[in-house]
Amino acid sequence: MTEPEEVWPVSDDDVAGRYTVRSVARALRLIEIVADGPSEGRSLSDLARELGASKSTTLALARTLTSAGMLRDSRPGPRYNLGTALIRLGDITRSQLPLGDICRPVLSQLTELTKMTSRVAIYDNGYPVFIERVDGPGTVRFHTPLGQREEPHASAAGKAMLATMTEEQVRTICAEHGLQARTSRTITDIDRLLASLTTVRGTGFAVDDEEDAEGIFCVGAAFFGHDGRCAGAMSVTGIKSDLPVWKVQELGRTVRRSADQVSELLGGERYKADLISGAIA
Repeated sequence: MTEPEEVWPVSDDDVAGRYTVRSVARALRLIEIVADGPSEGRSLSDLARELGASKSTTLALARTLTSAGMLRDSRPGPRYNLGTALIRLGDITRSQLPLGDICRPVLSQLTELTKMTSRVAIYDNGYPVFIERVDGPGTVRFHTPLGQREEPHASAAGKAMLATMTEEQVRTICAEHGLQARTSRTITDIDRLLASLTTVRGTGFAVDDEEDAEGIFCVGAAFFGHDGRCAGAMSVTGIKSDLPVWKVQELGRTVRRSADQVSELLGGERYKADLISGAIA
């Protein structure tokens, strides 16, 4: 005879804990929704719709986050934007990311060699997120803010990282994010993207030829950690010009060597075509 399954009683503390966790998750999601919104902010109606919650629940969360400085509301409206407290947290987060410190000397050297702005990105759920930058010489400064996600299919760093993955992983990521057109040159067809990633695996570097922003040219290469997995990517950015093929190849090899330096600093292997020929899982 089967003994009855023992059922543990659910206490009031358990119920309260579950409610608190759900509220925290909603609050974090609300911050992400505002972050992805337009510069003029998001209305309460927009936030409630995106959050899938009532206006009263959304308003309570927004007010709590506003009082903590995580959000700020502007009138008339209100319309919600990110709060100034996140600036401080961003600075603290950046200071606690050792990868930026590790890569900065390599970035400085890369900028010196290429005369272009160099950056390093980490991988964040399918998106490249840049955490460090060294501006190129001259008066031209690119709008390349740190800590923001960039589209993986449209950026050189993103494509360099996608090339380290299996076809199934790439298809999953692209299905979740969508292949949105950033410019008329953005690859928006998954099969074309997969074909381009085959080229990236062969050369060891990826090219963004005005795919993310018109008039901007980027070259990126992935680097690897001690576990053999892709840890991020380095890239250089400059004004688009009619570069001959040999010049692009030369630039790509330079970025590739810099990425290899970072791999070695992280205890990983230097790039080999067979390292990612099957794509790292």
